[in-house]
Amino acid sequence: MFPALASAQDIPQLNLERTTITAGMHLIDAQVAQTPEQREIGLMQRKEMPQREGMIFIFDRPGQQCFWMKNTVLPLTAAFVADDGTIVNMEDMKPQTTDPHCSAEPVRYVLEMNRGWFAKKGIKAGSKLGGPLFGAKR
Repeated sequence: MFPALASAQDIPQLNLERTTITAGMHLIDAQVAQTPEQREIGLMQRKEMPQREGMIFIFDRPGQQCFWMKNTVLPLTAAFVADDGTIVNMEDMKPQTTDPHCSAEPVRYVLEMNRGWFAKKGIKAGSKLGGPLFGAKR
């Protein structure tokens, strides 16, 4: 007999590629979710995340991006980010819900951080993020 295999959504993603993102004088160590499966799993099942870490979701082209928190126990804030790194809008998301949280306009990037991180750092809609992702030709 073989033990039942866990679905990919039951295991947190901890070993994704990483990139550094700047937010003013702050550095973010962001895991990169760029494949459909990586984006679908996101931060599901994570019990904790260090304060200067996050996850950046990269889509092939700009579009209205909507996120929910099914199987996600961490309270998060999603920053919906334009190609040039400008934060278009931000949404606080409640854990374990399927309430949609959407970008106010088409974006290619979504950065999830622990809820409250952006506010504590004075980062809001209109703030600009920096790093190798933003402004790169795609």
